Amino acid sequence: MRWHWRGATLHVVLAIAGLLSLFPFYWTLVMATNTTADIYRFPPKFTLGSQLDDNVRAVLANVAFFQSMGNTVVVAVATTLLVLFFDSLAAFTFAKYRFPGRNALFVILLATMLLPAQLGAIPQFQTMAAFGWVGSLKALIIPAAANAFGIFWLRQYFSSSIHDELVEAATLDGCGFLGVYRHVALPSARPALAFLGIFTFVGSWNDYFWPLVVLTNPDHLTLQVALSSLNRSHGVDYSMVMTGALMAMVPLIVIFIVFARQFIKGATEGAVRG
Repeated sequence: MRWHWRGATLHVVLAIAGLLSLFPFYWTLVMATNTTADIYRFPPKFTLGSQLDDNVRAVLANVAFFQSMGNTVVVAVATTLLVLFFDSLAAFTFAKYRFPGRNALFVILLATMLLPAQLGAIPQFQTMAAFGWVGSLKALIIPAAANAFGIFWLRQYFSSSIHDELVEAATLDGCGFLGVYRHVALPSARPALAFLGIFTFVGSWNDYFWPLVVLTNPDHLTLQVALSSLNRSHGVDYSMVMTGALMAMVPLIVIFIVFARQFIKGATEGAVRG
């Protein structure tokens, strides 16, 4: 009986935590389906309205939404693929191969995680200007092609999931470095790669600061920068702003649902094999 009550209490706490975490999404939906006057009303309105169609048309009339979404998709997909390739390649090297200065280089790599991104904005902008990439999507994709977090995450995963004997056996069978990487490292790291892919895609999709700095061409604006123009200094239409945020959120939810299933499947396979 004692354990029964503990289990029931735990489920109640988890249910309350889940509802609290979902409330901001529900509130965004409420604000997107009502007018700004309804948002300012007291007591606040917690029910869905009927203004979603009008708010969506207002967003499309004020922002090149689909063009900006296309730019964001290009940046997010390209960045995710490059990060998965370069980070996994570097992480596998750090985890399973010994070379002079390996530990020192890895410490320096981890130290870069302590630096805020804003600190490198000026030299990074100067570098993009030297290459002539200011205003283009290459200025968003190339600098983000690898990151320290992904290398650290995958390096820890490779160290614990791949035995040195397996690497040696693949080498004796005639596999070179890329062969071992392709046939041994990548299949075993599917759960870690799925997590890193989701993490990178969401981060790239929601990135605002660097695109705001480097994108000077209106035709190349990403979604977050384009939607920021809805937040005017006077007379902000919060229902329109929240509708834009909701429209930008929908593709992320779909992507997360699709790849979360792959993540769970890969984690289950890894547990069975282990």
